[in-house]
Amino acid sequence: MARRKRARPFAWFTTGRVVAVLLCVALAIAGRAWLAENPQHNPWAPLDLRDPPGWATGTKLGGLRGDVAACHAVLERSGIAFTALPPTGEAACARPDRLTSAALPLAPAAPEMTCPVAVGLVLWLEHGVQPLAMEAFDSRIARIEHLGTYNCRRMYNAPDAPWSEHATGNAIDIAAFVLEDGRRISVLEDWPDEGEKARFLRDARDAACPAFGAVLSPDYNAAHADHLHLDHGRNRAIGTCR
Repeated sequence: MARRKRARPFAWFTTGRVVAVLLCVALAIAGRAWLAENPQHNPWAPLDLRDPPGWATGTKLGGLRGDVAACHAVLERSGIAFTALPPTGEAACARPDRLTSAALPLAPAAPEMTCPVAVGLVLWLEHGVQPLAMEAFDSRIARIEHLGTYNCRRMYNAPDAPWSEHATGNAIDIAAFVLEDGRRISVLEDWPDEGEKARFLRDARDAACPAFGAVLSPDYNAAHADHLHLDHGRNRAIGTCR
């Protein structure tokens, strides 16, 4: 009768498997180091607005809606001064999240907005608008003209339409950019052209998409002919950017 061959302990641990395990460990270590150097791509790293937008930025921004304390922490972590305001309003126009920030170069100055809108504006301005302005005009943006943030109304003022994100101050309409050298770029006047100002406006619109849930421009419809609408509302899952 033939003797049964005894299995060797750890026979499964062949040279090939050892190499594969070591390779996986090396990749994990390298990946962890890379994420540490690129926190904008790391879903576990706290959001810091000094970092450029990355793979994880959209998810982090989406998590700020409805979490006022977490959103305030992002602004504080990023060195952005702001003033929190007490809740106000009721029903569809209730505003539990209100703040102003003199750190944003908006005119008229310091409008009331939700914290996620302020976060989006900082991210867009520092990593989108300012670099684009320097590239196109060799001048930074000194002031951003807006048409308002809060307006307790339904979309397009239609009586049966959903409530606008402006009803809670969760949106802002951008009308123009003024450069430090005094030049002005207007959505209404310059969007229809084909020159440098028009290209800047389109690039600025596109740069807002990673920072906001919905970005609507004159390309969307005639109601936006004179402004860029930016909000952090229900459309974040849809990712409207037009």
